[in-house]
This record gives sequence, C-alpha cells and structure tokens, in this order.
Amino acid sequence: MSVAHIKAFAKDEHGTVLVFWAMSLAVMLGFVALSFDFGRIASTKSELQAFADHVALAAAGELDGQDDAITRAQAAAADMITDRQTFGAGGQTLDVIDYTLTFLSALPDGDTEALTDITTDPVDALYVQATVAPRNVDTPFADALFGLRGGVAPEANVGATAVAGFTQYACDITPLMFCLPSPGYKADENVGDLIRLRSGGSGAAWGPGDFGFLDPDKEEVDPTGPCAGLSGNRLDACLIGAERSITRCFAQRGVDTEPGQKVGIEDAIFNVRFDIYKATMNGRRNDPNYRPAPNVIKGIVPRSGGACIGNSERVSPDTMGLPRDDCFASGSCSRFGDGNWSAGRTAYVATNYDGAGPIVPAGATRYEYYLAEIAAAGGPGSRAAILTDRAETGRASCAPAASPDPERRIVVAAAIDCTAHPVSGRTTNIPVEEFFRLFLTEPVGQDASSPPRLDLWVEVVGSAQGNGGSGGNGGIVHDVVQLFR
Repeated sequence: MSVAHIKAFAKDEHGTVLVFWAMSLAVMLGFVALSFDFGRIASTKSELQAFADHVALAAAGELDGQDDAITRAQAAAADMITDRQTFGAGGQTLDVIDYTLTFLSALPDGDTEALTDITTDPVDALYVQATVAPRNVDTPFADALFGLRGGVAPEANVGATAVAGFTQYACDITPLMFCLPSPGYKADENVGDLIRLRSGGSGAAWGPGDFGFLDPDKEEVDPTGPCAGLSGNRLDACLIGAERSITRCFAQRGVDTEPGQKVGIEDAIFNVRFDIYKATMNGRRNDPNYRPAPNVIKGIVPRSGGACIGNSERVSPDTMGLPRDDCFASGSCSRFGDGNWSAGRTAYVATNYDGAGPIVPAGATRYEYYLAEIAAAGGPGSRAAILTDRAETGRASCAPAASPDPERRIVVAAAIDCTAHPVSGRTTNIPVEEFFRLFLTEPVGQDASSPPRLDLWVEVVGSAQGNGGSGGNGGIVHDVVQLFR
C-alpha cells in the first residue's frame, strides 16, 4: 500500500460513529444489567416492608390496655402472619423468626426522631414496632462490573420496620360504667340477659353488677350539642338524660370514675326516656333535648289522672311493663338473669294485649319485642297508640313529642373487670373491657338512703364496639388500628 493510500485511510472518517455506538452500547447494557440488580433490591424491600406492616398491624390490634395485651399481641403476630420474600438470600418463607417486636408507650413528634419510650407494661403499651431482619440480595451484574475494574461490589442488605398502634374512639357515650358479672363476660355472648345494676357504695370496693359514673372531660363535650357550656351536676345530668350529639369522638384508653352515689344524679335523669318528668327534670318535658322514647310502656300511670306522672304515680290497673327474667320472680337469681322471660312474656301479652300481641319469634329479647310494638303501631314517628283501651297507650302523653329514635332507651356503659381492677369511688385510668349497649327495661328506681342508691334494670343488647348507632343515645365506639411509620 502506498504512502498516499495510508494517508487517505488515516483521514477517512467513514464509520467513526460505530466506535461511539459500540462504547454507548456497552454503557447502556451495563445500566440495563444494573437495573436487574436494583429491581431485585426494590422487590425485596417491598416484600419485607409489607411483611413488617402486616406484623405490626396484627400485633397492634391487641393493644387494648389489658394485662395480657402484649402476650396476645405476640401471639397474634405469630399466628396470623406468614409471607414470602423472593430474592433476598434466596426465596424463602417469612415467619416469626424473621422479626422482633418492640412495644412503646409513646411516639416522638417527628417521624425521624428515635423511638425511646420502650415499655414492657401491657397497660402502657400503645404502639408496637416490628423490625424485620435484613436480607442480603445477590447482585450478579454489579459483581461482574466491579470485577472487571478489579473491585468488589458492596453488599446489598435490605430490611424493614413498621410502627402501628391501637386507638379506641368513643362518640356520644353515656358517662356510665359497671362491674362485669364475671371476668370474661362478653356482651355479644349474653344478649338478652337481664342485669340489675346498683349504684356502688361510697368508699367501699365495688362488686359485680355495681355501677358508677364516669368523669366527663369538658374538652370532650360536643360544643354544638345540648350539653355545651354546662358543668358539674348539670353537665352529668345532660350527658345522661339528653339525646342528640352529646360528646365528640375522642380517643379512649382508660376511664376515670366518680363516686356511684354522686349527689344530684337521680332516677329522674334516666326516666325522661319513659315520659316521666319529676324532681330535677321537672319542667324539661317541653325541651326537645329530653324527649322520651317512642315506646314508653311501663305499667305505671299518674296517680291523680292527667297526662304527666310528675312526683305522684300508681300501678296501672290494666297494663304492665316489660317483665324481668323468670328467675327473678322465682328468687333463684338476684342480680344477674339468664335471658329467660317466657313466663313473664306470657303474662305481659295477656295483660296488655288480651293474649294477642305483636308476632315475634319465640325466644325474642325484650328489646326485640319493644321494637316490634313500635313497628306494629306504625313506626317510631307515629302517634298511633301501641296499647288500646288501656290506662296507658305506650306513647308519650306528658311530653308533646317523642324521639323518633327507638334507641332512646339504650345506654352505653363501660364494662370494667373490677376483680382485676378494683374500683372504689374516684379511680383513674381504669381499662375498659368492652362498651356494652344496654336496654332500659323499666324506669329507674331509688331507695331511701341518703344519697339514694339507684337500681337500673337493663337487658344486654350487644357490644358497642364498631356499632354504627344513631349517636346521642346508643353511642358509637370504633376500634382503629393504624400504621404510624
């Protein structure tokens, strides 16, 4: 080849782009290769984070402040959660050996601040942190690229953490508590049972079936409701006797109790639901916040005639109120019934309906019968008599209008295990086992002591937890489990 040809070849620029294309292709293929490694890391991170989230949520759902809350939280996470990660250290199942749980009494204000409020006390455990052990993710393409340069690719360790907590929100809750008949007594397992709740004695430890009053925080009173601006006994009376929105939704952990024989809390405050307006509630019959229920059959009538019982009453000559469980009549029970009121129901139907009352299923509860009576008379908004040709109609006669809500005779009470958590007068931060929905079967009575002790005859309707009640009467309680980190 001549010198001229060599010089021409050196100056020839044809095909130069192939060099840049080859170099670019090598770089591009390197990035594509690395993207597979990054994808494996991201996939493992996502799998481990989902596992941590599920573990934390499962454990947090048991943090209800009870003495065994941490034990139940650990069991719930172990029993309910299994998952699988694909790439980290090879595909494998994730289970109880792959995480640790740390329980916390509080969280810092900032999400990036360290978690320092660690607790082993189940009563104080509000949150739980689930930490998943890190996994090493193989990165073959990164290893190859670093190897070509004579280096070693850094290890890709991937872990995950999650923090969850349990919060119970209570809305429109009656400020009542009572001691459970026995530890482990559940509302939904005892629907229809009749309980005689008696106000707890002053200074003495309360026993099963005793009830008291909760200390309502003024910050939790609905500022737009009927109890706004009230204080002291007037506030307590409103929270017990009024309907509509009485309290805002607030986070509920433990409750503070007040003495059961609290001065100023009388049977009259409960009995507005039965169209009875006397003592401290005299003059409230025209107040729409204190309307009676749409069914007020009670077996008592005004002593001197007229529309209002007031401070004088007598037994009705031809009607009777909802009866108690048969065991109370026989004397085989005194505070806690068994839900069997078949003999009493026969007498009730015979007295009020000449044996031909509303058709309800056999074994129906008193509350179900109460609702059937309302429906048979045209519904809660009707003024049609429930009972005809009787001394009482079953509809309000003293108040000008009744509540359109059948749940007006429902109260919500915080159930306390007084064996595990003794209550005596004023006590603070008592764990709530469950909120019960209780049906007032008859007007509340009181004895002659000073201050008087009250008797509430209530039928268990069910749990208020997660109940979508109408508010202001039956209340609403929601258990919320959520992720915080």
